[in-house]
Amino acid sequence: MIFDTDVDRAACVDNKGMPINRNRLVALAAAIALEQCPGGTIVTDSTTSAGLKLFIEDTLKGKHHRYRRGYRNVINEGIKLNESGENCPLAIETSGHAAFKNNYFLDDGAYLITLIIVKMMQLRSEGRSLDDLIEALEEPAEEAVYRFDIIYSDFRSYGQKVISLLMDFADKNPKCRMAPDNYEGVRIYCSADEKDWFLLRLSVHDPVLSLNIESAHKGGVAKIKKLLKPFFLSFSGLNISSLCCEAE
Repeated sequence: MIFDTDVDRAACVDNKGMPINRNRLVALAAAIALEQCPGGTIVTDSTTSAGLKLFIEDTLKGKHHRYRRGYRNVINEGIKLNESGENCPLAIETSGHAAFKNNYFLDDGAYLITLIIVKMMQLRSEGRSLDDLIEALEEPAEEAVYRFDIIYSDFRSYGQKVISLLMDFADKNPKCRMAPDNYEGVRIYCSADEKDWFLLRLSVHDPVLSLNIESAHKGGVAKIKKLLKPFFLSFSGLNISSLCCEAE
């Protein structure tokens, strides 16, 4: 079991030495939450994987509400959905912040780990393990994150301009299709099965644009980078050295 210093975030390592964090932690917490709330909505931040959405909706028969980064944003969205009549048992960020409805939507890492331990013991009595609970989760073959410093004092306006122009760029490219649920930045699918995608968003606090790329195929990240490089090279107000200097 792993906690940050004030125990509002948590993760764990299984009996095979594999970390259960990020998308795997969200999947495990969602599986536990939806046992008591069939068909409920799981709120997550914007960077969750394509496989996680399939796991929540196809395997667990819940609903995935992909929202914004920032644990308060995620938690407040879960509270808002419940107040509107939509049953949301869990709001969780890939950073490890998890807030359950039956724990008053507190971001409490100790509560999350306690639920995981209880579930682990229940599964053990059945001859099963935590891995069995999330074995249907499809994980990406490749993923990468790039951070571009914005070299302008009014970084938010400039960042929003880049995002807006990227939407126009993607709209004109037959290889791209915009995700319908964009609450933060823009997420673009680069494959028909939606398992190859990129997300460009403004950092919550810093003068930075973050680019997440994920692919279900080996070499997929390099293909998406090749598609995007000409677009980002046209902006003098961005430091994209992380994208350009990395070996293909």
